[in-house]
Amino acid sequence: MASIALRAIALTGVATLALAGPAVPAHAGGHHPPVEHDEQITFQEWSRHPDWRTGTHRGTRAVPGHRAGITIGRPAGTTEFTDEHAGTTSTWEYATWTSPATRIGFDATELVASWNADTPAGTWLQVELQGTYNTGDRTPWYVMGRWASGDADIKRATLDGQGDPWSSVWTDTFAIDDADAGVLLRSYQLRLSLYRKPGQTASPRVRMLGAMSSNVPDRFTVTPSRGGIAWGKELPVPAHSQMIHKGNYPEWGGGGQVWCSPTSTTMVLEYYGRGPSAEDLAWVTPGYTDPQVAHAARMTWDYEYEGAGNWPFNTAYAASFPDIDARVTRLHSLDEVERFVAAGIPVITSQSFLDTELDGSNYGTSGHLFVVVGFTADGDVIVNDPASSSNAEVRNVYQREQFEQIWLRTKRYRTDGKVASGSGGIAYLIKPADQPWPVVPGSTNW
Repeated sequence: MASIALRAIALTGVATLALAGPAVPAHAGGHHPPVEHDEQITFQEWSRHPDWRTGTHRGTRAVPGHRAGITIGRPAGTTEFTDEHAGTTSTWEYATWTSPATRIGFDATELVASWNADTPAGTWLQVELQGTYNTGDRTPWYVMGRWASGDADIKRATLDGQGDPWSSVWTDTFAIDDADAGVLLRSYQLRLSLYRKPGQTASPRVRMLGAMSSNVPDRFTVTPSRGGIAWGKELPVPAHSQMIHKGNYPEWGGGGQVWCSPTSTTMVLEYYGRGPSAEDLAWVTPGYTDPQVAHAARMTWDYEYEGAGNWPFNTAYAASFPDIDARVTRLHSLDEVERFVAAGIPVITSQSFLDTELDGSNYGTSGHLFVVVGFTADGDVIVNDPASSSNAEVRNVYQREQFEQIWLRTKRYRTDGKVASGSGGIAYLIKPADQPWPVVPGSTNW
């Protein structure tokens, strides 16, 4: 099978720092010492009514209730927006909300924003980031995403070419260019701009806006976790192969090798009983196998990046379905993944590897998504691998230590011997809104 090149994973060299919080011994029947993590990770969010009442409002209003959010109140004005991907210029009413300045709690090298929102027809949103370095200097306002759940009003996209002397934005990821220079991200603000067609009342409504900040050191290997709490547990997540779509819908990447992210997201949504309606799928060619996968690819497509592997676009797509929460973060280890599986929550992980580094995969990839659905009685990892040749072949078992290495490392060797990057533990977390997140003492990464 050919390698799967889905998404450029931009990671920079960083100094080793103390762990963000204590690790948790996970083996239910043993007394193994906790693994000391050398990475720092946190996820900070605005999602409650008191959160939305803070910050700076220009035409926005906080919406109370069980599913609190923020929306357009009285617009701040109108603006012209040229969508270069659609080739159109339109006038929009807009309002903005800017978060309070938020200290990360450590000096970070990367940040990925994510959001949960409803965007009715005629509406869309933009998320921006301004960071403050440990020197006191600030970044420009970086565009982290222009998004709508559909593609009739704008073409959802990120923005290439953003940077200053110390940092850059790589598709959906803010990254310090050279951590060894010592200039790191200490705090940040997020700015949310909401847009609607002039005169209409339907407005975007954002339920969650957050960011994963991290400092993950350069590492080719990681200390294996012990595990134990979810050994022998497997979640009944539906199986879908991206490869059966190979060559389909060239306007959204031609299926096959570029649809691992929306295929994985689709599997998790179906596990929760969510998915597009017959009306949503009416555009798909009649008789098409697994049209919901093609729909997910279209509705996560980043027209600037020209791919369906944009991390926050996938979680935002998931959260566009009723009563679903979703976000992008990093996890420390498979011990933490076990916490989610034990709670009935599958975890989507991002990794890259040579075919010799993951026994049984039979392919190599510079970036690929798995759905972790469980663990064998011996602790090996059960995944739904969308790169399998058919739906029937999607369930795979990979050796625990091999899996953990390829997922958590930040550096790896390519077949030509050159050094490339790894995801450093990136994960999509998707769950029902009324289900709490698992509790891991000391962790603030979801």
